[in-house]
Amino acid sequence: MDVTEKFEERLTSRAIRIGIVGLGYVGLPLAIAFSEASFKVLGIDVQREKVDLINRGQSYIADVSNDRLLSLVAKNFVEATTDQSRLREVGAICICVPTPLTKTKEPDLSYIIRESEEISKYLQPGQIIVLESTTYPGTTKGIVKPILEHSGLKGGLDFYLAYSPERIDPGSKKYSIRNTPKIVGGIDSQSTRLAELLYRQVADIMVPVSSPEVAEMTKVFENVFRNVNIALVNELAQLCERMGVSVWEVIDAASTKPFGYMPFYPGPGIGGHCIPLDPYYLASKAREYDLHTKFIELAAQINEYMPYYVTTRVMEALNMQGKSLNGARILVLGVTYKKDVRDTRESPSLKLIELLYKRGAKISYNDPYIPEIQLSNDTLASMDMTEEQLTSADCVVIAAAHSCYNLEQVALQSRLVFDAIGATRGLKCGNILRLGG
Repeated sequence: MDVTEKFEERLTSRAIRIGIVGLGYVGLPLAIAFSEASFKVLGIDVQREKVDLINRGQSYIADVSNDRLLSLVAKNFVEATTDQSRLREVGAICICVPTPLTKTKEPDLSYIIRESEEISKYLQPGQIIVLESTTYPGTTKGIVKPILEHSGLKGGLDFYLAYSPERIDPGSKKYSIRNTPKIVGGIDSQSTRLAELLYRQVADIMVPVSSPEVAEMTKVFENVFRNVNIALVNELAQLCERMGVSVWEVIDAASTKPFGYMPFYPGPGIGGHCIPLDPYYLASKAREYDLHTKFIELAAQINEYMPYYVTTRVMEALNMQGKSLNGARILVLGVTYKKDVRDTRESPSLKLIELLYKRGAKISYNDPYIPEIQLSNDTLASMDMTEEQLTSADCVVIAAAHSCYNLEQVALQSRLVFDAIGATRGLKCGNILRLGG
């Protein structure tokens, strides 16, 4: 029986234990997916608080309910620990650690490097390691593999290594790990095959590719594609405002074309872990090849400018009411990076609030998912969205339109509304101004 057959037999019999390193927005849902497929999962995270919550069956991820997690913990399908040495116990290791940017917007692979060093200490013959963290092409082979081989074991011979990009859509009711095609690319054909067998247990559609570099590039390409198109529509929104044309009506009209077009929408910027960061990961790698990705970097700059642009528009809207931004009472609705999620990573709303605050506005906010935020040296608590709060605000800024918001009520009870995401475009109220007209 060859390696593939042995691995497949262990998967079929559920004899293999799965290790998930990094129990955040990617790692915890993946751990749940494997455990619900009847695999015992060992989750590893450096944060003791997360580990303790999981072991008590308490979820901190909106897409994973407490009942769902508690049931799996009670059945011993999910266990969490901070002890990296227990990686010896698992047959497969999925790395789901963060990949942020430095302050100068350079890729920060320190989490991947540190975790690879930890795994190398406890690496066992026959284990398969799969990197899921977003990164630039070449990371799996050029960084992870050499570190793992410090163990004395050889990749593709003693252990197996692949890249499989996460495709989590937080808050989505339509797409899950199960029904989202899963890409895998190994350092050799055996690694690809084993990774494909592993993820086939939790994903219905597998997409094996020829190398980790193809899989890594696919991930950054998907997000750069969105970044560029959002930048395009953000510029178009600014042009439409000057021309007195509604960008929202333009987008709706263009969307009737059944071919050659897909809608993207303007807003106060872009958020989440991947889309704002991936252009810089790709641009950094491109410079190694004496190529400057001007178009991609420009798109990122346009999107990063949007909180500044919205700040200016709010100031202009107040001026039209005979008010100054300095001293104005501004109520911001929604501080998460998208609606109906408990996630503020790279949220443009937070940047917008900071900009308004620094220009002298008296800021308050409401977000049922985020009880408090840090603002310079202050901590702001989410305010109840009462009629008093709405009527007393000089301007209400809609930055994330959670489903729980009654926007018609907001419009009726507010003096002035600036809608930065087009959430009110079905309402015809004279006190509403919108990004993009």
